[in-house]
Amino acid sequence: MLRVSEILGPEGAIARRLAGYEHRPEQLEMAEAVEQAIDSETHLIVEAGTGVGKSFAYLVPLILATAGEGGAGHRRAVVSTHTISLQEQLLHKDIPFLNSVIPLEFTAVLVKGRGNYLSKRRLANAQKNRKRLFEDEFDEELSRIAAWAAETADGSLSDLDFRPHYRVWDEVSSDQSNCLGRKCDHYDDCFYYRARRRMQHAQLLIVNHALLFSDLALRRQGASLLPDYDLVVIDEAHTAEAVAAEHFGIHLSAGQVRYVLNKLYNERTHRGLVADRECSRQQSVVVDCAFRADDFFGKVAEWYHTQKGNGRVHEPGLFDKSLVEGLENTAKSLASLISGTDDVDRRQDLIAARDRLLTLAGQLNVWLDQRDREMVYWVEVSSQRRGERVTLAASPIDVGPLLRETLFDEVGTAVLTSATLSVGSGNFDYLRKRIGSPPARTLTLGSPFDYHR
Repeated sequence: MLRVSEILGPEGAIARRLAGYEHRPEQLEMAEAVEQAIDSETHLIVEAGTGVGKSFAYLVPLILATAGEGGAGHRRAVVSTHTISLQEQLLHKDIPFLNSVIPLEFTAVLVKGRGNYLSKRRLANAQKNRKRLFEDEFDEELSRIAAWAAETADGSLSDLDFRPHYRVWDEVSSDQSNCLGRKCDHYDDCFYYRARRRMQHAQLLIVNHALLFSDLALRRQGASLLPDYDLVVIDEAHTAEAVAAEHFGIHLSAGQVRYVLNKLYNERTHRGLVADRECSRQQSVVVDCAFRADDFFGKVAEWYHTQKGNGRVHEPGLFDKSLVEGLENTAKSLASLISGTDDVDRRQDLIAARDRLLTLAGQLNVWLDQRDREMVYWVEVSSQRRGERVTLAASPIDVGPLLRETLFDEVGTAVLTSATLSVGSGNFDYLRKRIGSPPARTLTLGSPFDYHR
């Protein structure tokens, strides 16, 4: 069985491949620490200075543990980064090179959120209903997406040669609540499910922190975005706590509510999912809910500007539940349309809209009642071009217990690494407490660069 020293050592595979290769002892020390953590199924925290070569130091032991004879295809590893630039380095530079020098077969894939992929069924539906959904100014974008859809192999937003308006992409992107699954005519050639199948067969999954912590938050509810994995490396780990807190919390804005309601019916443009004449009752309910939303968020903004503080909401019951009632009424009003249509695409659109309304109502209820006493609740108000952006926010007081429950207690080995993790001279106690890490080995490695020279 191959060891990391045979790849990264002074006479290893990389040294033999690259002329003028300079061995970095700090890199090998980190790689061997990761290897030992994997072998012993323990956790590891590594602070490694600039130039150590962190990515090779964790990629090599992950590959040896999951590929070929060592992993035998039974183990899967996740590498999570905060920045796109590091993801691109891993995927387009580091991993292809290691694939050429490590004599084991393995597959690495970039995992993107579902909303990054085009839905062929939803695209066709949007084209069919473009006059009801969009103003004329969006016709060209929809046509360009349709032409691209016939040529793209990837089907993801990053492969598109222009940035479509968010309203257009929202109508054609893959959406869990607006998916027919195996009943869809496009299931076999669906861009999203193709990517899912590649992910299921890969040994190494590259994700961003937002996707990783979204997955962990969903696992508390019995769902998931990622397949089960045994090993995880969190690079750029100094950002992990903040990103985790955001995804375990609540962020509900006036704009979100208005956007969902406008997709159903926009009174100004007379467009939307229920813009047809026979939907006059639903239109009235949507207009009423929009009025309630404006009134509710207006009162929230007024309170924010008159309270003396930072927007912290200390007790439940500060605002009424008229908007919760309006959202629930709007969701209920769609029931007759859902049961009364034979159009599969229209029914699925209505179901998705109903589910979004109920999700918003549920989040608003949780926030208003402050049901989770382990969270802190507050209001954010910021200026924007069309007035003020009002957001109801909540975040765990301490994400540590949540991360311990969903991550550290579930995987055999978690490795956290960054150039700045400790406080003072290599003290990781504060970090451990904040992220909920159980006892873990810690390692501090300085930069191999001689800055004095």
